[in-house]
Amino acid sequence: MDADEDLPEALAGAVAEFARHLAAERNRSEHTVRAYTGDVASLMTHLTRLGRTEVGQLDLAALRSWLAGQSTRGRSRATLARRASAARVFTAWAHRTGLLGEDVGSVLATPKARRTLPEVLRAGEAATLMDAAADDASDGDPVNLRDHALLELLYATGIRVGELVGLDVDDLDEGRRVVRVLGKGSKERTVPYGVPAAEALDAWLRTGRPALSTPAAGPALFVGVRGRRLDQRTARTVVHRRLRAVSGAPDLGPHGLRHTAATHLLEGGADLRSVQELLGHASLGTTQIYTHVSVERLRKAYQQAHPRA
Repeated sequence: MDADEDLPEALAGAVAEFARHLAAERNRSEHTVRAYTGDVASLMTHLTRLGRTEVGQLDLAALRSWLAGQSTRGRSRATLARRASAARVFTAWAHRTGLLGEDVGSVLATPKARRTLPEVLRAGEAATLMDAAADDASDGDPVNLRDHALLELLYATGIRVGELVGLDVDDLDEGRRVVRVLGKGSKERTVPYGVPAAEALDAWLRTGRPALSTPAAGPALFVGVRGRRLDQRTARTVVHRRLRAVSGAPDLGPHGLRHTAATHLLEGGADLRSVQELLGHASLGTTQIYTHVSVERLRKAYQQAHPRA
Protein backbone atom coordinates (compact mmCIF):
# COMPACT_ATOMS: atom_id res chain seq x y z
CA MET A 1 0.00 0.00 0.00
CA ASP A 2 1.10 3.56 -0.68
CA ALA A 3 -0.75 4.85 2.39
CA ASP A 4 -1.14 3.87 6.01
CA GLU A 5 -4.81 4.77 6.21
CA ASP A 6 -7.28 2.00 7.02
CA LEU A 7 -9.55 0.75 4.28
CA PRO A 8 -13.34 0.67 4.68
CA GLU A 9 -14.55 -2.76 5.77
CA ALA A 10 -15.98 -3.73 2.37
CA LEU A 11 -12.77 -2.87 0.52
CA ALA A 12 -10.52 -4.52 3.10
CA GLY A 13 -12.66 -7.65 2.92
CA ALA A 14 -12.37 -7.72 -0.87
CA VAL A 15 -8.59 -7.48 -0.68
CA ALA A 16 -8.48 -10.36 1.82
CA GLU A 17 -10.79 -12.53 -0.31
CA PHE A 18 -8.74 -11.76 -3.40
CA ALA A 19 -5.57 -12.89 -1.60
CA ARG A 20 -7.27 -16.16 -0.66
CA HIS A 21 -8.39 -16.60 -4.27
CA LEU A 22 -4.83 -16.16 -5.56
CA ALA A 23 -3.37 -18.62 -3.06
CA ALA A 24 -6.07 -21.30 -2.94
CA GLU A 25 -7.70 -21.23 -6.37
CA ARG A 26 -4.98 -19.92 -8.67
CA ASN A 27 -2.13 -21.54 -6.72
CA ARG A 28 0.06 -18.46 -7.06
CA SER A 29 3.34 -18.30 -5.18
CA GLU A 30 3.60 -16.54 -1.85
CA HIS A 31 5.66 -13.80 -3.52
CA THR A 32 3.01 -13.21 -6.22
CA VAL A 33 0.18 -13.20 -3.70
CA ARG A 34 2.02 -10.63 -1.58
CA ALA A 35 2.83 -8.41 -4.58
CA TYR A 36 -0.66 -8.54 -6.14
CA THR A 37 -2.39 -8.04 -2.79
CA GLY A 38 -0.23 -5.00 -2.10
CA ASP A 39 -1.06 -3.59 -5.53
CA VAL A 40 -4.79 -4.09 -5.05
CA ALA A 41 -4.65 -2.61 -1.55
CA SER A 42 -3.01 0.45 -3.10
CA LEU A 43 -5.81 0.62 -5.67
CA MET A 44 -8.45 0.37 -2.93
CA THR A 45 -6.74 3.18 -1.01
CA HIS A 46 -6.94 5.30 -4.17
CA LEU A 47 -10.64 4.44 -4.48
CA THR A 48 -11.16 5.58 -0.89
CA ARG A 49 -9.48 8.90 -1.64
CA LEU A 50 -12.00 9.36 -4.43
CA GLY A 51 -14.76 9.07 -1.83
CA ARG A 52 -15.85 5.55 -2.78
CA THR A 53 -16.26 2.75 -0.25
CA GLU A 54 -17.33 -0.27 -2.32
CA VAL A 55 -15.65 -2.33 -5.03
CA GLY A 56 -18.69 -1.84 -7.25
CA GLN A 57 -17.79 1.85 -7.51
CA LEU A 58 -14.52 1.05 -9.27
CA ASP A 59 -14.46 2.19 -12.89
CA LEU A 60 -11.94 2.56 -15.70
CA ALA A 61 -11.33 6.22 -14.90
CA ALA A 62 -10.36 5.32 -11.33
CA LEU A 63 -8.02 2.61 -12.58
CA ARG A 64 -6.33 4.99 -14.98
CA SER A 65 -5.98 7.78 -12.43
CA TRP A 66 -4.45 5.28 -9.97
CA LEU A 67 -1.83 4.20 -12.51
CA ALA A 68 -1.18 7.82 -13.49
CA GLY A 69 -0.52 8.63 -9.86
CA GLN A 70 1.92 5.73 -9.64
CA SER A 71 3.75 7.07 -12.68
CA THR A 72 4.09 10.58 -11.24
CA ARG A 73 5.63 9.04 -8.09
CA GLY A 74 8.40 7.65 -10.26
CA ARG A 75 7.40 3.99 -10.36
CA SER A 76 9.32 2.04 -12.98
CA ARG A 77 7.67 0.77 -16.14
CA ALA A 78 8.09 -2.78 -14.87
CA THR A 79 6.28 -1.91 -11.63
CA LEU A 80 3.49 -0.16 -13.51
CA ALA A 81 3.10 -3.16 -15.81
CA ARG A 82 2.82 -5.50 -12.83
CA ARG A 83 0.31 -3.25 -11.08
CA ALA A 84 -1.83 -3.03 -14.20
CA SER A 85 -1.74 -6.82 -14.43
CA ALA A 86 -2.74 -7.14 -10.77
CA ALA A 87 -5.64 -4.75 -11.36
CA ARG A 88 -6.88 -6.76 -14.35
CA VAL A 89 -6.74 -10.02 -12.40
CA PHE A 90 -8.61 -8.35 -9.54
CA THR A 91 -11.38 -6.83 -11.67
CA ALA A 92 -11.91 -10.13 -13.52
CA TRP A 93 -12.24 -11.91 -10.17
CA ALA A 94 -14.51 -9.17 -8.76
CA HIS A 95 -16.76 -9.39 -11.82
CA ARG A 96 -17.05 -13.19 -11.54
CA THR A 97 -17.91 -12.96 -7.85
CA GLY A 98 -20.51 -10.24 -8.37
CA LEU A 99 -18.59 -7.41 -6.69
CA LEU A 100 -18.35 -5.57 -10.03
CA GLY A 101 -21.12 -5.25 -12.56
CA GLU A 102 -18.61 -5.39 -15.41
CA ASP A 103 -14.94 -6.22 -15.80
CA VAL A 104 -13.69 -2.64 -16.05
CA GLY A 105 -10.04 -3.72 -16.10
CA SER A 106 -10.36 -5.79 -19.28
CA VAL A 107 -9.60 -2.75 -21.45
CA LEU A 108 -6.87 -1.36 -19.20
CA ALA A 109 -3.68 -0.98 -21.23
CA THR A 110 -0.40 -2.29 -19.84
CA PRO A 111 2.54 0.12 -19.70
CA LYS A 112 5.29 -1.57 -21.66
CA ALA A 113 8.32 -2.34 -19.55
CA ARG A 114 11.76 -1.62 -20.94
CA ARG A 115 13.46 -4.96 -21.23
CA THR A 116 17.11 -4.92 -20.28
CA LEU A 117 19.34 -7.76 -21.29
CA PRO A 118 20.46 -9.84 -18.32
CA GLU A 119 24.13 -10.11 -17.44
CA VAL A 120 25.60 -13.55 -17.89
CA LEU A 121 28.93 -15.26 -17.34
CA ARG A 122 31.19 -16.10 -20.22
CA ALA A 123 31.94 -19.78 -20.64
CA GLY A 124 35.45 -19.30 -19.25
CA GLU A 125 34.13 -17.48 -16.19
CA ALA A 126 31.59 -20.23 -15.54
CA ALA A 127 34.34 -22.85 -15.84
CA THR A 128 36.55 -20.90 -13.42
CA LEU A 129 33.69 -20.69 -10.93
CA MET A 130 33.03 -24.43 -11.07
CA ASP A 131 36.71 -25.39 -10.97
CA ALA A 132 37.32 -23.24 -7.90
CA ALA A 133 34.33 -24.78 -6.14
CA ALA A 134 35.58 -28.27 -7.03
CA ASP A 135 39.05 -27.47 -5.68
CA ASP A 136 37.57 -26.28 -2.39
CA ALA A 137 35.34 -29.34 -2.16
CA SER A 138 38.33 -31.65 -2.53
CA ASP A 139 39.13 -31.06 1.15
CA GLY A 140 35.96 -32.96 2.08
CA ASP A 141 34.47 -30.08 4.08
CA PRO A 142 30.65 -30.59 4.10
CA VAL A 143 29.88 -26.91 3.35
CA ASN A 144 32.33 -26.85 0.44
CA LEU A 145 30.81 -30.08 -0.90
CA ARG A 146 27.35 -28.55 -0.67
CA ASP A 147 28.39 -25.30 -2.34
CA HIS A 148 30.03 -27.18 -5.20
CA ALA A 149 26.94 -29.33 -5.77
CA LEU A 150 24.66 -26.30 -5.50
CA LEU A 151 26.62 -24.29 -8.07
CA GLU A 152 26.93 -27.18 -10.50
CA LEU A 153 23.21 -27.94 -10.33
CA LEU A 154 22.17 -24.30 -10.78
CA TYR A 155 24.40 -23.89 -13.82
CA ALA A 156 23.59 -27.30 -15.28
CA THR A 157 19.82 -26.93 -15.07
CA GLY A 158 19.02 -23.20 -14.94
CA ILE A 159 16.46 -23.82 -12.19
CA ARG A 160 15.27 -20.98 -9.98
CA VAL A 161 16.72 -20.61 -6.48
CA GLY A 162 13.29 -21.30 -4.97
CA GLU A 163 13.09 -24.50 -6.98
CA LEU A 164 16.59 -25.46 -5.88
CA VAL A 165 16.00 -25.15 -2.14
CA GLY A 166 12.65 -26.92 -2.51
CA LEU A 167 14.26 -30.06 -3.93
CA ASP A 168 14.16 -33.31 -1.98
CA VAL A 169 16.67 -36.13 -2.27
CA ASP A 170 14.08 -38.29 -4.05
CA ASP A 171 13.68 -35.64 -6.76
CA LEU A 172 17.03 -36.74 -8.17
CA ASP A 173 17.11 -39.64 -10.59
CA GLU A 174 20.82 -40.32 -10.48
CA GLY A 175 20.67 -43.14 -13.00
CA ARG A 176 19.09 -41.01 -15.72
CA ARG A 177 20.76 -37.79 -14.47
CA VAL A 178 17.53 -35.81 -14.29
CA VAL A 179 15.88 -33.84 -11.52
CA ARG A 180 12.16 -33.39 -10.93
CA VAL A 181 11.41 -29.71 -10.35
CA LEU A 182 8.26 -28.13 -8.96
CA GLY A 183 8.03 -24.75 -10.65
CA LYS A 184 5.69 -21.78 -10.66
CA GLY A 185 2.03 -22.65 -10.31
CA SER A 186 3.04 -26.07 -8.97
CA LYS A 187 3.89 -27.16 -12.51
CA GLU A 188 6.26 -30.09 -12.53
CA ARG A 189 9.01 -30.56 -15.10
CA THR A 190 11.99 -32.86 -15.52
CA VAL A 191 15.37 -31.26 -16.18
CA PRO A 192 18.57 -33.11 -17.15
CA TYR A 193 22.02 -32.37 -15.73
CA GLY A 194 25.50 -33.40 -16.79
CA VAL A 195 28.34 -35.49 -15.45
CA PRO A 196 30.10 -32.72 -13.44
CA ALA A 197 26.87 -31.94 -11.58
CA ALA A 198 26.23 -35.66 -11.04
CA GLU A 199 29.69 -36.14 -9.53
CA ALA A 200 29.31 -33.10 -7.27
CA LEU A 201 25.88 -34.25 -6.11
CA ASP A 202 27.15 -37.77 -5.45
CA ALA A 203 29.96 -36.46 -3.22
CA TRP A 204 27.53 -34.20 -1.37
CA LEU A 205 25.02 -37.00 -0.77
CA ARG A 206 27.64 -39.55 0.28
CA THR A 207 29.77 -37.37 2.55
CA GLY A 208 28.55 -33.80 2.96
CA ARG A 209 24.83 -34.12 3.62
CA PRO A 210 25.14 -36.87 6.28
CA ALA A 211 27.58 -34.64 8.20
CA LEU A 212 25.25 -31.60 8.25
CA SER A 213 21.77 -33.08 8.23
CA THR A 214 19.56 -33.34 11.32
CA PRO A 215 16.03 -34.77 11.60
CA ALA A 216 14.77 -31.21 11.02
CA ALA A 217 16.09 -31.37 7.44
CA GLY A 218 13.59 -34.02 6.48
CA PRO A 219 14.05 -35.08 2.85
CA ALA A 220 15.70 -31.78 1.79
CA LEU A 221 18.41 -32.20 -0.83
CA PHE A 222 20.39 -29.16 0.35
CA VAL A 223 20.98 -28.50 4.03
CA GLY A 224 22.33 -25.50 5.94
CA VAL A 225 24.94 -25.51 8.69
CA ARG A 226 22.20 -25.82 11.34
CA GLY A 227 21.01 -29.04 9.79
CA ARG A 228 17.78 -27.69 8.32
CA ARG A 229 16.63 -27.23 4.74
CA LEU A 230 18.78 -24.61 3.02
CA ASP A 231 17.02 -21.26 2.62
CA GLN A 232 17.07 -19.01 -0.43
CA ARG A 233 19.06 -16.26 1.26
CA THR A 234 21.93 -18.61 2.06
CA ALA A 235 21.91 -19.99 -1.48
CA ARG A 236 22.14 -16.45 -2.89
CA THR A 237 24.97 -15.61 -0.51
CA VAL A 238 26.89 -18.68 -1.68
CA VAL A 239 26.63 -17.68 -5.34
CA HIS A 240 27.56 -14.02 -4.75
CA ARG A 241 30.51 -14.95 -2.53
CA ARG A 242 31.88 -17.54 -4.92
CA LEU A 243 31.56 -15.23 -7.92
CA ARG A 244 33.48 -12.45 -6.20
CA ALA A 245 36.53 -14.69 -6.44
CA VAL A 246 36.24 -14.96 -10.25
CA SER A 247 38.28 -12.21 -11.86
CA GLY A 248 36.26 -9.99 -14.19
CA ALA A 249 32.96 -11.79 -13.58
CA PRO A 250 29.81 -9.73 -12.98
CA ASP A 251 28.21 -9.86 -9.54
CA LEU A 252 25.42 -12.32 -10.21
CA GLY A 253 23.15 -14.31 -7.95
CA PRO A 254 21.40 -17.63 -8.64
CA HIS A 255 19.16 -15.99 -11.25
CA GLY A 256 22.31 -14.88 -13.06
CA LEU A 257 23.36 -18.53 -13.29
CA ARG A 258 19.90 -19.28 -14.71
CA HIS A 259 20.41 -16.60 -17.36
CA THR A 260 23.90 -17.97 -18.02
CA ALA A 261 22.67 -21.55 -18.45
CA ALA A 262 19.99 -20.48 -20.93
CA THR A 263 22.38 -18.32 -22.94
CA HIS A 264 25.05 -21.02 -23.12
CA LEU A 265 22.48 -23.61 -24.18
CA LEU A 266 21.33 -21.43 -27.06
CA GLU A 267 24.88 -20.55 -28.06
CA GLY A 268 25.65 -24.27 -28.06
CA GLY A 269 22.86 -24.98 -30.54
CA ALA A 270 19.85 -25.85 -28.38
CA ASP A 271 16.52 -24.85 -29.90
CA LEU A 272 14.36 -22.22 -28.26
CA ARG A 273 11.46 -24.57 -27.46
CA SER A 274 13.73 -26.97 -25.60
CA VAL A 275 15.22 -24.16 -23.53
CA GLN A 276 11.71 -22.89 -22.78
CA GLU A 277 10.75 -26.32 -21.46
CA LEU A 278 13.93 -26.67 -19.41
CA LEU A 279 13.47 -23.27 -17.78
CA GLY A 280 9.77 -23.76 -17.15
CA HIS A 281 8.71 -20.61 -18.99
CA ALA A 282 5.00 -20.36 -19.70
CA SER A 283 5.65 -18.14 -22.74
CA LEU A 284 8.20 -18.57 -25.49
CA GLY A 285 8.53 -14.79 -25.53
CA THR A 286 10.17 -14.93 -22.10
CA THR A 287 12.79 -17.33 -23.41
CA GLN A 288 13.49 -15.27 -26.52
CA ILE A 289 15.39 -12.64 -24.55
CA TYR A 290 18.32 -15.07 -24.44
CA THR A 291 18.60 -15.00 -28.22
CA HIS A 292 19.03 -11.22 -27.89
CA VAL A 293 21.75 -11.79 -25.28
CA SER A 294 23.60 -14.07 -27.69
CA VAL A 295 23.28 -11.60 -30.57
CA GLU A 296 24.49 -8.74 -28.35
CA ARG A 297 27.53 -10.75 -27.27
CA LEU A 298 28.27 -11.55 -30.92
CA ARG A 299 27.94 -7.88 -31.86
CA LYS A 300 30.38 -6.82 -29.13
CA ALA A 301 32.87 -9.49 -30.16
CA TYR A 302 32.60 -8.30 -33.77
CA GLN A 303 33.22 -4.69 -32.81
CA GLN A 304 36.27 -5.63 -30.78
CA ALA A 305 37.77 -7.97 -33.35
CA HIS A 306 36.89 -6.79 -36.86
CA PRO A 307 39.13 -4.07 -38.36
CA ARG A 308 36.15 -2.58 -40.20
CA ALA A 309 33.82 -2.60 -37.21
